[in-house]
Amino acid sequence: MSTAADRTVTVFGADANALVPVMEIMHAAFDPVYGEAWNAAQCAAVIGGPGVWLLIAELDGRPAGFALTRSIVDEAELLLIAVHPDARRCGVGAALLEAVLDGCRQRSVDRVFLEVRACNSAIGLYTSFGFCKVGERRNYYRGANGRLYDAHSYSLTLKNLKN
Repeated sequence: MSTAADRTVTVFGADANALVPVMEIMHAAFDPVYGEAWNAAQCAAVIGGPGVWLLIAELDGRPAGFALTRSIVDEAELLLIAVHPDARRCGVGAALLEAVLDGCRQRSVDRVFLEVRACNSAIGLYTSFGFCKVGERRNYYRGANGRLYDAHSYSLTLKNLKN
């Protein structure tokens, strides 16, 4: 049995040509109950836009996660981050988030924002990187069953962090 320490995570930049693995990961990672996933048209419309960059993570050579980020002047928003359920707890999410923050530093971003469903287990990852809750959007996500879910807004100020 392999452990997370035995696995190799590689993160690299990608473009709209990576839409197929992005959508495969999206469908596997986001439970439709919560209504968080984007469709292919939404992703295609954003990828390649001004200030947008896409990162793909591979685990042992296979697509395992992605992150989509947009920066404007000195701020950035992590629009989407997803890890395939089979690749969770193997360092993929942390590697993606670190790569996003490195990309932000390269673009002279001072502050990074993200929104996450209030009950999403990824909040632990975000707070471990120093993200702090700065707001809440009531009834932001509409699940497949019509139920509404709150979103929490988080931010991280990069200029206070050591590289």
